[in-house]
Amino acid sequence: MSHERGVHKSWVSRICYAIGNLGQAAYYNALSTFFVTYYVAQTLFRDYERSEAKAMIAIIAALVFIIRIVEIFIDPLLGNLVDNTTSRWGRFKPWQVIGGVGSSILLFAIFTGLFGLVNVNKGVFIVVFIVVFVVLDVLYSLRDISYWGMIPALSSSSQERSVYTALGTFTGSIGYNGVTAIVVPVVGFFSAIAGAGSESQAGWTGFGAVIAGLSIVTCLAVAFGAREEESVLRNSGEKSNPLQAFRAIWRNDQLLWVSLSYVLYSIANVATTGFMFYLFKFVLRLPDKYSIVGIIAFVVGLAVTPLYPMINRRVPRRYLYLGGMVLMIAAYILFILFSTNLTIVFIALVLFYLPATCIQMTAIVTITDSVEYGQWKTGKRNEAVTLSVRPMLDKIAGALSNSIVGFVAIAAAMTNDVDPDLLTSANIETFKTAAFYVPLTVIVLSFIVFARKVTLTEEKHGEIVSLLEESIVRSDAKES
Repeated sequence: MSHERGVHKSWVSRICYAIGNLGQAAYYNALSTFFVTYYVAQTLFRDYERSEAKAMIAIIAALVFIIRIVEIFIDPLLGNLVDNTTSRWGRFKPWQVIGGVGSSILLFAIFTGLFGLVNVNKGVFIVVFIVVFVVLDVLYSLRDISYWGMIPALSSSSQERSVYTALGTFTGSIGYNGVTAIVVPVVGFFSAIAGAGSESQAGWTGFGAVIAGLSIVTCLAVAFGAREEESVLRNSGEKSNPLQAFRAIWRNDQLLWVSLSYVLYSIANVATTGFMFYLFKFVLRLPDKYSIVGIIAFVVGLAVTPLYPMINRRVPRRYLYLGGMVLMIAAYILFILFSTNLTIVFIALVLFYLPATCIQMTAIVTITDSVEYGQWKTGKRNEAVTLSVRPMLDKIAGALSNSIVGFVAIAAAMTNDVDPDLLTSANIETFKTAAFYVPLTVIVLSFIVFARKVTLTEEKHGEIVSLLEESIVRSDAKES
């Protein structure tokens, strides 16, 4: 009976943990991709003159970039805060609630144009936007750091950690790609209810409300359903200070190398994803077909993610990561050569999204394994601090890609619902350079970094865990 209760609790914990990333990933995609679409080409500055709209788009793009780059240096401090948290609910759950609920409310606010302030006073809007976006990013980081940092706390078994990672990535794929699939019909639905056009402010407000509601429900599922466990390896001793948080990251060379490779991948991936709407609207001139992007990504993620642990038993994750890069390179070549051919674009989309799960999961698991690698090198265990690197990477990628999309949209004249017939060949080449040529170069760099510098394999991690456990047992024996 006790064993059955333990198994039941384990499955409840797994399911609730998995649910968490459904809303978290949907939130990230809404913020990193569709907030850009909302303010660049669609609705936020629709009531402005063309010159004013371009100026405001440039200001917002620059602000988002600056804010996110500055906040990169805050994430290790947030990880340190999480690592030093002591509460009756554990180390991570309080930040799931605080970060998840708070950031969701603020996401809804920015999709309302700060409740119409954008059309009341431009100066006040910019000031309030800066404050709201900074707080939003900090709260989301606390949620993200505590979510992935929780994995070592959920189980000391590396196999069980892989299950949690696979489940979180699986639902994350559904949440992230599902948003791409539903954004057009959801915005259209709420616009129709308001009696407005297909891409109205009311439509985007409704979209923001849907994502915010989903985000809140899923963060509460983690807080109330996931179950932290204690283990010998997690007895980290005294609390660390902020300076030690940065030092822990700097001394963990494997964490740094996999992070560099992953951030390069993320920059290329998020930038290209952000440009997909413009590809369908201005190059293919088939905006109604855009939802197929989300459907392809959704179906591919749904099929590949559950198979990852099984595939990884036969294929080392190093080759899954590098092989995925090769498929993405092939996709970029097809995008470049056949950007006006809908059939070839669909094939390229499959090649582009097919390896995403393997690349992302390999990066997450390797970063998670670097917790023990860092503990082995420094003698100090840092869970949330180490895992805080991943949202740092997402912020770097999001900041760069969002700014790129914003400024390139201006340079290519793809703003404010411009007529595609008015675009020149130079405009299209500007778009293709930013959407495909530059990201292709970045993916090649990512491949080189991982191939040459990342050496923390599954076997190496197993050896490190064994050495740590032996060291702790010997230390306890001496003390007793």
